[in-house]
Amino acid sequence: MSRLSVPKTYKLYIGGKFPRSESGRVYDVKTAQGGFLANAAKASRKDARDAVVAARAASSGWAGATGYNRGQVLYRIAELLEGRRAQFVEEIASTEGRSRAAAEQQVDAAIDVWVWYAGWADKYVQVAGNANPVSGPYFNISTPEATGVVAIIAPQESSLLGLVSVVAPALVSGNTVVVVASERFPLSAISLSEVLATSDVPGGVVNVLTGSAAEIAPWLASHADINALDLAGAGDTEWVDLQIAAADTLKRVLQPEVGVPAPSIDRITFFTETKTVWHTKALT
Repeated sequence: MSRLSVPKTYKLYIGGKFPRSESGRVYDVKTAQGGFLANAAKASRKDARDAVVAARAASSGWAGATGYNRGQVLYRIAELLEGRRAQFVEEIASTEGRSRAAAEQQVDAAIDVWVWYAGWADKYVQVAGNANPVSGPYFNISTPEATGVVAIIAPQESSLLGLVSVVAPALVSGNTVVVVASERFPLSAISLSEVLATSDVPGGVVNVLTGSAAEIAPWLASHADINALDLAGAGDTEWVDLQIAAADTLKRVLQPEVGVPAPSIDRITFFTETKTVWHTKALT
C-alpha cells in the first residue's frame, strides 16, 4: 500500500512560536538542481516588528541569567543539534548541492561553534572587564554587559554554520536576537529554530525571519528599539545605507564579512556595553 508523504511547512520563529508571515507570502526553496523542495515564509516588515517586540520582552530575563546558566543553555543547543545531525546533513546536501561529507563537516563545525561560545559565557567578563588603577580610597571596576536587542543579517552561504556563527556570540553576554536567515538556504534556519524551541532557550531570545534581507534589513536598521546591527551577510545589499539608517538611533554596527565569521571573543564583546562602578574602600 502506497502512502503520501507529509510535506513540512516552514514558518517563521517569533517569540518561541512558529507563525506564518502576517502577509501570507511564501517563496519557493529549490534543490541544488533547481527542483522544488519546499515553501518558506516570506517575512514582512510587520513580522520584523513583532520579532523585535518579542526580543525586547525576553531581554531582561536572558540578560539577568548568570553566565554559567547561559553557558548551560547554549551547550544544550549543541546537544540537541547533535541528536538531529542526520536531518541537518540531508537539508544542507539537498539545498546547497554539497557532498554528504561536506554537509557533515558543516554540521559538525556548527555544533563545535555552539560549544566554543558556550564555554565563554562565564569567562568573557574576566577577559573584557578589569579593575582600573585609580588614586584614592575607592575601587573602580569595569564590566561588560549585554547591549540589548541585536538584529543580524546571517551569511547567505553555509546556511547552518553561517547562522550559528553570528547568533551564538550575540547570545553569550545576554543579548536577544532577531536574525534574517539565508534567503536561498532557509531550511536549516527553521530546523534550528525547532531545536531552540525544544531546548532551554526562553521564547523570544532568538527570533528567526526568512525571506528577503534586502526588504527586511532597512526596517531593522532604522528600528528605534534595536540596539545593535550585525551585517555579516549583508554584503550584497546596500549596506552603507543600512549603516546610515542605524546611525539615527546610535546603534553599534558590525560591517559585512566575506564567508563565515570565525569564532572570536571580539564578536562577543562587540555587542556589550561597559559599566564602571565606583566603590569606597573601608577605612581602618
